[in-house]
Amino acid sequence: MIDKNRISIMCGDITTLNVDVIVNAANSTLLGGGGVDGAIHKAAGSELLTECKTLHGCKTGEAKLTKGYRLPARFIIHTVGPIWYAGMDHEAEKLKSCYENSLLIAKNNQFKTIAFPAISAGAYGYPAKEAAKIAISTTIKFLEKNDFPQKVIFCCFSKDMEEIYRGLYLSSS
Repeated sequence: MIDKNRISIMCGDITTLNVDVIVNAANSTLLGGGGVDGAIHKAAGSELLTECKTLHGCKTGEAKLTKGYRLPARFIIHTVGPIWYAGMDHEAEKLKSCYENSLLIAKNNQFKTIAFPAISAGAYGYPAKEAAKIAISTTIKFLEKNDFPQKVIFCCFSKDMEEIYRGLYLSSS
């Protein structure tokens, strides 16, 4: 059982959060795109693109760390969520890996605070409730065994997504 204060859920713009690290729902090139990925690249500035070019992309389920540049967050963890193929391409395992690998980077760097968007639940078409279930359950399991990160924020872009996360989180305790 984890301290309830270690997880919070909000609706807002992840690029404005003053946390140690934000997670970018990136595409495999890591060179920017639409949605949260494009917003993070725009807010961080051109230095982010320059650093991302040195990383040579990222596979689905994996995660890579960069500086935050012009963001309030000091760092960015880029992770590539799965595209939804009706559950036919091991999407649940790949999405779970996104959260596990991102949380592991946060733990290994002793980041106290991390903020996640709803990975794969936008343009990649993952059903919102299923994506949120994986995000919450994976995070709770990780926090039960680790002291870092000390605080996880699920930063939802819409009130509807926030309500899904909040309802699932409250029912998980």
